[in-house]
Amino acid sequence: MQEHIDTFLVSVGKERGLSANTVAAYRNDLEQFAAFLGSTYGLGSWAELSPTELADFIAYLRQRQYAETTVARKLAAVKSFCQFLKEQGILEANPADRLPSPKVGRFTPRAITPEEVTALITAASSDPSPEGLRDRAMLVTLYATGMRVSELTALDVGDVDLERGLVRVNRNPERPRWVPLNPEAIATLQEYLQTGRPLLVQRPDEPALFLNHRGSRLTRQGFWLILKQYADQAGVPEVTPHTLRHSFALHALSQGCELRELQRILGHVSPATTLVYQQLLQQAATSPDGRLLSKPASGYNEAMTQGVTIVPHD
Repeated sequence: MQEHIDTFLVSVGKERGLSANTVAAYRNDLEQFAAFLGSTYGLGSWAELSPTELADFIAYLRQRQYAETTVARKLAAVKSFCQFLKEQGILEANPADRLPSPKVGRFTPRAITPEEVTALITAASSDPSPEGLRDRAMLVTLYATGMRVSELTALDVGDVDLERGLVRVNRNPERPRWVPLNPEAIATLQEYLQTGRPLLVQRPDEPALFLNHRGSRLTRQGFWLILKQYADQAGVPEVTPHTLRHSFALHALSQGCELRELQRILGHVSPATTLVYQQLLQQAATSPDGRLLSKPASGYNEAMTQGVTIVPHD
């Protein structure tokens, strides 16, 4: 990935006649972007880049309260670089084409109400096909655990322990992260594993938990399209995979989950990142209707607030 950054900087420096300082600033911005993608999503190739990661990078910058001019410069560098990757044939389309210029301020995660979460899960529950069982299991698991969509699609069958009610979200031996599953998540995963996945899998040695119609691991982009389909059916606008993560975090705090435990569950390195949800909770508590803090959806993981002790496997 670094090689493409170097090539781009040489190219843009010559074509635009940029100063050494501007090229150095672009290098810093793109290397920060690459480091973010590696640490957050584990991306090893620019070909895997999608609008999801770009949107999350903007959110990442907002959380750190960069000056507006700094964010604008970083976004300009990323947009130019994405266009370069498209021209080089590394990307089929420029994922930054429709990326708006950010209105930088304090980042506030967007959550949806428990009723809207229920509507999404209900929409997926109406399809008894193997794909429908998969989709319901994915939505319930995502909301029950608050994991990132990249972590959801990276799950292998061996990461799920239904007997103990645990899922291993991160296989990094230095930072293992086990998260409890609630009864609904266990039930939907069990039904998918017993009834749905056997009809999707094509290779007996396929490790991926969630499969597409070709029997291969479902991608982040594939899940995005699935979520959009159910959001349209349920009449829930502007939902992204991260919206369910934000909703889980807000609902967990509203039900008494400790901030430090939520940080561990979400996999945040810095407590400051998790603190944003506490601030959102305070805003929601003073809203006129209080809909964001009504009774959590059925897929909410009550284990978060019941003092559950997570004992990692050996």
